[in-house]
Amino acid sequence: MKPGIHPAYRPVVFRDRSAGFAFLTRSTATSEKTVEWEDGATYPVIDVETSSASHPFYTGTARVLDTAGRVERFERRYGKRAAR
Repeated sequence: MKPGIHPAYRPVVFRDRSAGFAFLTRSTATSEKTVEWEDGATYPVIDVETSSASHPFYTGTARVLDTAGRVERFERRYGKRAAR
């Protein structure tokens, strides 16, 4: 790797505002806002909309769509397609 051309890779806190969940990891992301972490050190904080604490797939609240029922409902509403 060439020296001096890569961004700094340092500890950063990512905070999910909707779930009140935060985790410390390493990243090249930067922020002007800081937060004091559990270890007493101050780290830059990045606010995110969705994380594993609030995403429906990870929380188990995801809905599975019944695609067969949707096709049947469409055919009832608009009729089956005529054979060519």
